[in-house]
Amino acid sequence: MLVIDTEQTRGALSFEQAIPALREAFAQGAHVPARHVHAIESGGAHGTSLIMPAWNERGYFGVKVINIFPENTRQSLPGLHATYNLYSARSGVPLAQVDGDIVTVFRTAGAAALGASYLARPDAAVLLIVGSGRIAGLLAQAMRAVRPIRKVLVWNLRPAGAQALAEELRVQGYDAAATEDLEAAVRQADIVSCATLSTVPLVHGAWLQPGTHLDLIGSFKPDMIETDTACFDGTSVYVDTDEAPTKAGDLLAAFQAGVLRREDLRGTLADLVSGKAPGRRDAREITVFKAVGSALEDLTLAALVYENRGGASPADRTV
Repeated sequence: MLVIDTEQTRGALSFEQAIPALREAFAQGAHVPARHVHAIESGGAHGTSLIMPAWNERGYFGVKVINIFPENTRQSLPGLHATYNLYSARSGVPLAQVDGDIVTVFRTAGAAALGASYLARPDAAVLLIVGSGRIAGLLAQAMRAVRPIRKVLVWNLRPAGAQALAEELRVQGYDAAATEDLEAAVRQADIVSCATLSTVPLVHGAWLQPGTHLDLIGSFKPDMIETDTACFDGTSVYVDTDEAPTKAGDLLAAFQAGVLRREDLRGTLADLVSGKAPGRRDAREITVFKAVGSALEDLTLAALVYENRGGASPADRTV
């Protein structure tokens, strides 16, 4: 079994490879059982642990364990930590242990960009990142892989986090700036990408301008929410998988408020990739993409890391 550490995992991934790999994976499909969700409490600390298995016809089987502790930010720790084990789905032989944190952030940002490749305007140039964590830190790279991003704005509940991410992006060559005026930033953005663990609305529908693409990839539980319900009123709403309408607090709140019905959802990533869903229809349409993440994405990128690090695919192995 290969042990692929943090730096090796990071070095084996790029959005130029990851986004096409995700597109192909959603086209081909995989076996993705419902995730196991466990509430963790110890010594007054509270978190959530997700166990996410998946396997595909290419012969890969993988399991991710991801732990989410939102209060970690008070200790200057990341809110998410994950491990990933990859196996042969044809023999059960362990193939690799891959850094789950890196896989998670790349697959989340990559899936957001895959959605934007169908839903954001072709000329989308101004990106607003809401959040400043590890996933937020990759969104500019991911979105630039599919759209001509020329300016990046960053807002965070803690302004120091936004300033730090903006500086990091400037070092990478982006025209980036931190902002403390979220409403003004939303009003001028072509793509608004939210990657937070918020439990209260941050982005308001009244701020969204015609032609905006709203990308929501942070919340993944019923009690987590990044927008008000007006963001779903009269907009074109897509989800990553059929699991999103049962788990995402943003969608559940919109259903309860009566501004969105489940049958109003225009499609999933698989529908967009296959052409079953049309994607953006005109330049003034406001599109929304709500993702809660899929084990298919983790499996796809873990296998990509494994093969890029010299591992033989299950189809080529003798055991």
